[in-house]
Amino acid sequence: MSEQKKNQNVNPDTEELTEEGLSEQRRIRREKLKNLQEAGRNPYLVEKWDINAYSQDIKDRFEEMDGKEVSIAGRMMAKRGMGKASFIDIQDSKGRIQCHVKKDVLGEEEYKWFKTSDIGDLFGIVGKVFQTQRGEITVEVSKMVLLSKSLQVLPNKWHGLKDTDIRYRQRYVDLIMNQDVKDTFIKRAAIIKEIKRVLEEDFGYLEVDTPILTTIAGGANARPFETHHNTLDLDMKLRISNELYLKRLVVGGLDRVYEMGKMFRNEGMDRNHNPEFTSMECYMAYEDMEKTMEVTEQVVSKAALKATGSMVIEYQGKKFDLTPPWRRLRMSDAVKEITGVDFDQIQTDEEARTAAIGQGMDKDEVQEMTRGKILAEMFEEYCEDVPGYLDGPVFVVGHPVEISPLAKRDPEDPRITRRFEAYINGWEIANAFSELNDPIDQYERFKEQQAQLDDGSDDEAHPMDEDFVNALEVGLPPTGGLGIGIDRVIMLITNAPSIRDIILFPTMKPLDSDSKKAKKPAAAAPEKIDFSNVEIEPLFEDMVDFDTFSKSDFRAVKIKECEAVPKSKKLLKFVLDDGTDEDRVILSGIHDYYEPEELVGKTAIAIVNLPPRKMMGIDSCGMLISAVHHEKGEERLHLLMVDDHIPAGAKLY
Repeated sequence: MSEQKKNQNVNPDTEELTEEGLSEQRRIRREKLKNLQEAGRNPYLVEKWDINAYSQDIKDRFEEMDGKEVSIAGRMMAKRGMGKASFIDIQDSKGRIQCHVKKDVLGEEEYKWFKTSDIGDLFGIVGKVFQTQRGEITVEVSKMVLLSKSLQVLPNKWHGLKDTDIRYRQRYVDLIMNQDVKDTFIKRAAIIKEIKRVLEEDFGYLEVDTPILTTIAGGANARPFETHHNTLDLDMKLRISNELYLKRLVVGGLDRVYEMGKMFRNEGMDRNHNPEFTSMECYMAYEDMEKTMEVTEQVVSKAALKATGSMVIEYQGKKFDLTPPWRRLRMSDAVKEITGVDFDQIQTDEEARTAAIGQGMDKDEVQEMTRGKILAEMFEEYCEDVPGYLDGPVFVVGHPVEISPLAKRDPEDPRITRRFEAYINGWEIANAFSELNDPIDQYERFKEQQAQLDDGSDDEAHPMDEDFVNALEVGLPPTGGLGIGIDRVIMLITNAPSIRDIILFPTMKPLDSDSKKAKKPAAAAPEKIDFSNVEIEPLFEDMVDFDTFSKSDFRAVKIKECEAVPKSKKLLKFVLDDGTDEDRVILSGIHDYYEPEELVGKTAIAIVNLPPRKMMGIDSCGMLISAVHHEKGEERLHLLMVDDHIPAGAKLY
């Protein structure tokens, strides 16, 4: 048994510490720092330490390193006293190595100061490499210098922390305590490097940079973040895509360009979505959608091979063979396979609406939809969530023109476009087109999308971009364009259950945000509310008997979780505590009025005895109650929320 195993390589100072105990430990560490500074040993004055070896390299090359002097540096993660000698573990960027600190070698004075050190302190160490009798490769310390004092107490058992979100909030501690987390981000870097290598060396793309701050958030259908440029007094947006700038460069003669960088979308958050995410887009002149399929296959499969040594990856217990070529699936064939509705036989909008209603889609929602829009909606609602159906890898092709404002029409069927989406594990990981280069067609599509923005029917429609139309008038060659969601690809390759696990600093709500709101000074006078413009629906004239009314089971419910439903602009998905032992899921179309984060923890009112209703492929078991009125021609909605003292499951009479 090695010394490391024998002594259980733990931090005894933090074992079973209460909050009060942690505070006391931090106070003691500050006192130690003060003593060091008063003795002229201020660690924060040290500027550098020369390193010539790393932990894992020493272990891997022990026969060569045995007996040689090395200079290492790192964080002390374990300390085991043995009278006049101690063993410590030093963790550097490549792993851990044991060090042997002896009083008669270090000297009485230095050993005295060493004994006051704490887990987490950073040291520079010089010593000779040897192997203990128990076989542990170790550094015999001849010199050690405190390079930085840790004033915080590192957790002893990371998974024992009560607040699991702290792993994301304090990623620096997560990286220290969990080697597998560090390995994930090392793999992330390797994956990104390999993707760039494939694009540049195998396909000849040139890496470029395009603006992040823009006046028009184009290239995708999504809600942007908005900001303001003070000097120019100009409202601006963070980019949701870099597509339109990259195609401008192709117009300018840069035939093969790509950019990998951050995109920003002011939308819901869940395990697959973060408001700030990494995307790669590339454009190849004189090529088409077929060529971008090859690029997609090569980029993803070779990234997996580089990171894992295989093109067969395992994600959450399922295996996916990424070896090219990948399967192709027409969107209309998918809808036919799952629902039985054959869009090849449907020619009119009215026929499509009838078919959609027959499948359970909301009559009011589909009444204004076209045939193409309904095809896309049925694919999203009935096909995307079928377990295993889009495990892939698979290319879904045949997207309607209505949802593809930047793609060429299919010459054999102008109702659809030359576009594909790539799916793995049911997730869309790539989107690509034979790019639309007809400026007249592009202008008309932008015009139609801008009208939807203006009338409020689709707040994620693509805005008019007249400069981009002008670029197309200059002349865009036939071009194949591709966008890949890098974070999702990395999740799959690294077997990460959440996007937060592969983003170093994911977007998080500040812990003190609620208390800051509470600390805001109270208004000097009660708010005066003007109800003069309020219009309410006429009261029902038909009477309902008490027995019928009492059959509706109104209950107080606690909102445990709330998230936006992917690909739905209006729906929020609620996970509710209704006073039973089982969570209740209800979907409600109130995203226009509330963001998910602000509703978590609130107490609402719901009818809980309605039959399940499928919405976007999810069973909604009940109805949350809202108050609705009209004001100045606009609908206003308020989710009915009540005092948090009311327990979950309390019945309304």
